[in-house]
Amino acid sequence: MLFFIGGTCAGKRAAVNARVASPCWHSAYDGKMLEEWRGHADGQGCLVLEGWERWIETALHRSSDNDRLRAELCSTLDDLRDWEVEQNAAVVLVMLEMGRGIVPMSPVARRLRDLNGWLAQDAAARSKAVWHVRHGLVKPLI
Repeated sequence: MLFFIGGTCAGKRAAVNARVASPCWHSAYDGKMLEEWRGHADGQGCLVLEGWERWIETALHRSSDNDRLRAELCSTLDDLRDWEVEQNAAVVLVMLEMGRGIVPMSPVARRLRDLNGWLAQDAAARSKAVWHVRHGLVKPLI
């Protein structure tokens, strides 16, 4: 698994396209649901998933239990890692950095920020390479 994280419009998509051959994008920004990733890139090379904050926001409405939601997201990461092995392909995770700046006053917005941060930690722990993207500059972290 490869992981790119950075702020809004930081250059994450360009960084992925420069480093990954034949990316097959599965994006929440195109209206795709997270659960629809299966079969999306079978036999087509690299599966790229972006828009995690939108998928998390949708999950917030399903449950008020942050631990349960985090476990569900971790299960998805594990499924993606298994898919990599089965397909002999790569999975690229592209996530929005939400940990900098003002902490939101809204409890829902704080939950989103917290879950996004926990997911980023869980994704980094499962990834063989992690890059931080800021102002179009790409810095390898591991």
